[in-house]
Amino acid sequence: MTRLRVGVLAYDGCFASQVYSVPDLLTIAAQVAPAGQAPEIVVLSPRRHVVAAGGLRVAVSALREVDVLIVPGFETGSGATFAGVRSRLGPEIAAIQRLRAQGTKVVSICVGAFLLAEAGLLGGREATTSWLYAHDLAETYPEVSVVAERTVVVADAEVITTAAFSAMYDLALTLVREHHGDRVARTTARLTLLDDTRTRQTPYVDPALVPARRGGQLSREVTRYLDRNLDQRYDLDALAAVIGVSPRTLLRRFTSETQQTPLEYLQRARVRRAGLLLEETDHSVARISHLVGYRDAATFAKLFRRHTGCAPGEYRTAFKRSATSAPATP
Repeated sequence: MTRLRVGVLAYDGCFASQVYSVPDLLTIAAQVAPAGQAPEIVVLSPRRHVVAAGGLRVAVSALREVDVLIVPGFETGSGATFAGVRSRLGPEIAAIQRLRAQGTKVVSICVGAFLLAEAGLLGGREATTSWLYAHDLAETYPEVSVVAERTVVVADAEVITTAAFSAMYDLALTLVREHHGDRVARTTARLTLLDDTRTRQTPYVDPALVPARRGGQLSREVTRYLDRNLDQRYDLDALAAVIGVSPRTLLRRFTSETQQTPLEYLQRARVRRAGLLLEETDHSVARISHLVGYRDAATFAKLFRRHTGCAPGEYRTAFKRSATSAPATP
């Protein structure tokens, strides 16, 4: 088997863990694989000196030809802005373009997707990033089809994007699977205590952390009303009457302001509320279904799985915050 050449693009402000963790897992996988050959790993930069997030200095080598280029994410800070990515990281973006033109597979971790988008690699392709910044990616690069719920998006054989931080391990397992096969990937995951089955980041979304987006007065009134009446039957005519516009106007303006229909917003809000109830209470799934507006638990369960990628019971097992001695509420 040909030895895999892996380059990691280091730059000021990148996360050092994302520089080293994927190569580490690839090295472990090579030890697991029969007659496996450890990858050749090099940390690359168009600059002579790199200081990662937290002030950690990273030793770098000059750019060279590699089979896979990993682009880590960077520290965003509390007031994340992506408008200046090109001005701050112009040499790195040029390096991505150059290596891709040479046939290098390019993969990003978290907000590293913004560098790929700036390099022109994501236009007309599906891509993902951290759920916290998916809206920013879609807004900044409208030519990119952002698939916010996925942990790893393989746009084609040569471009891959991932969700936030720990998705670097999902990425590493994807590369292991491509290079060594499913069996080695599964064994590597078990040796390193990684979940090799997750495909969605939606169960991790915390709406309280998502910055408020500018919207019109109508959409704010609609979402406020829907949030306060999650358990009520959806009735577009009644909702329009409450807001004081026609149903047609409500649909048109709300969709224009939020890029979703009121019903789509309501379904997502109900799933978010149900997730909190699964985490914080011992209510039965049937009871939670009723509390968020679904009389049929099976219908609710299907909707919940479609939005989160897992069944309500699976979600509770993974995310319930504390065990209580109280019996489940029927």
